[in-house]
Amino acid sequence: MLTKNWASSPNRALLDRAAEFLSRKEYQKAHAACMEALQHDPAEARAFYLLGILTADHANHAKAIDLFDRALTVSPHRPDVLAQKARNEMALLRRDAAVRSADAATALAPEDAFTLDTLGVVYSRAGLHDRSLDFYRRATATAPDIAAYQYNFGAALQFAGQMDEARTAYRRCLELDPSDTRALAAIVQITKQTETDNQIVELETVFPSVADNADDALRIGHALAKAHEDLNHPAEAMAWLAKAKAAKWTDVKHDAAFDDAIFAAAEKTTALPTAGGHAGARPIFIVGMPRTGTTLVDRILSSHSEVTSAGELADFGISLKQLAGTRSNYVLDVETLQSAAQVDMPELGRMYMQRVEATLGLSGRFIDKLPLNAIYAPIILAALPEARIICLRRHPADTVLSNYRQLFATRFPYYDYALNLETTAHYYVGFDRMVRHFSASLPADRFTQVHYEDVVGDIEGQTRRLLDFCGLPFEVQCLDFHQNAAPVATASSAQVREPLYTRALARWKRYEADLAPALDILEANGCINSVERSGP
Repeated sequence: MLTKNWASSPNRALLDRAAEFLSRKEYQKAHAACMEALQHDPAEARAFYLLGILTADHANHAKAIDLFDRALTVSPHRPDVLAQKARNEMALLRRDAAVRSADAATALAPEDAFTLDTLGVVYSRAGLHDRSLDFYRRATATAPDIAAYQYNFGAALQFAGQMDEARTAYRRCLELDPSDTRALAAIVQITKQTETDNQIVELETVFPSVADNADDALRIGHALAKAHEDLNHPAEAMAWLAKAKAAKWTDVKHDAAFDDAIFAAAEKTTALPTAGGHAGARPIFIVGMPRTGTTLVDRILSSHSEVTSAGELADFGISLKQLAGTRSNYVLDVETLQSAAQVDMPELGRMYMQRVEATLGLSGRFIDKLPLNAIYAPIILAALPEARIICLRRHPADTVLSNYRQLFATRFPYYDYALNLETTAHYYVGFDRMVRHFSASLPADRFTQVHYEDVVGDIEGQTRRLLDFCGLPFEVQCLDFHQNAAPVATASSAQVREPLYTRALARWKRYEADLAPALDILEANGCINSVERSGP
């Protein structure tokens, strides 16, 4: 809830009403009340603050920051204003600025739940999950009846591996707001469903009521698919995935030609020189298509005493975009990749390292595990010649299946391909072609591929190989990756806390009949062969 009783005396009641309007998303009434307050007092900081939140709700984050700055000019010691400014800076991918604003807010010892929850969100999105957890805990303690705060707390607990506590927070969220599909789906995702204890009936009852809402249908349909997977009902799981994704697929209007053009442009960046660049920095990039073992390898290597996982960072792409100066709407697109040849590579390497060090305090051996960084591989090696890139591969059919069955963040358009089975297969074909080109063109001592199946089959041998590739001595604790206590903010947050298992190998065989359209595409492009499909 927005803080009350903050305004000059003539405006206090007026702006309290504006805050109430804003909480109910009655934006016109909220705007009118704020403007009336500014007529009474043109320097009314709280009016600028509320207008900033209203503007942020309409995704105009740059304007929102301007309004928060106007509020801070009048009232510079407001942690609530600083926290909202940080949230909008994070939305614009200005992570270093967002963390500075959040730290400034933290230094002012905020006590209201809205600000505490906002700071938790900022630190989570900045990859500072250890720091975020305390803010979420304090927010739920201060305002225990706000469902959204309970959901955020549950997600943070899940990242930290505290699954029982996460389930408790998600259930509390549902008690407060039974319509919160995020919490219901999250409980299913982290809870093994069994024949005697499952939520299929509950989910099937909910689905018709949310079928017209693309995002809600996506969550509940995915949860049903996961439940049926747990019960070894592959046909039912695939049927629910198709139902779950249908409305969202129609909404996004994804164009596979966009992906094809990016892969083609990325292949051409292998012409960049791999000598020069910013010397002295030795980050390890773990890349590949999602759900191919990137988190597993991250946990193995970050269990080493000399290596820290930085999580999934967007910093390299953002730095390239900034230096390229392209006007396109996307961080990653053909125009920006084509402009890489004109970018100062030493400066790109320096900018990337400065961004990571400024917000995460990392300057030694650290892992950047953003899967999409695979597309930047030649540019990374041109900007950071001492970097190492490990590209995860997995059986083509398992890769397609694992991407299709994954519920990706809907605000991130680069994974929209996974909303359609055939498009996911088409994406794999283009990605595979690009990585094969990279492997043939880039220095083998800086770019290597590792197959998920090989890691599972010989964890010690592959761990030794990858540590040697990174110039690190073998340490036995790398084999006990599941004991790594660091937070995991990916879809593998539960799995990587288990010892190594083999149940995900050749999973596609159980779904072969329903995967036929995708398998046809993979076979036609030489990614699999007919013998595999006809085998046992």
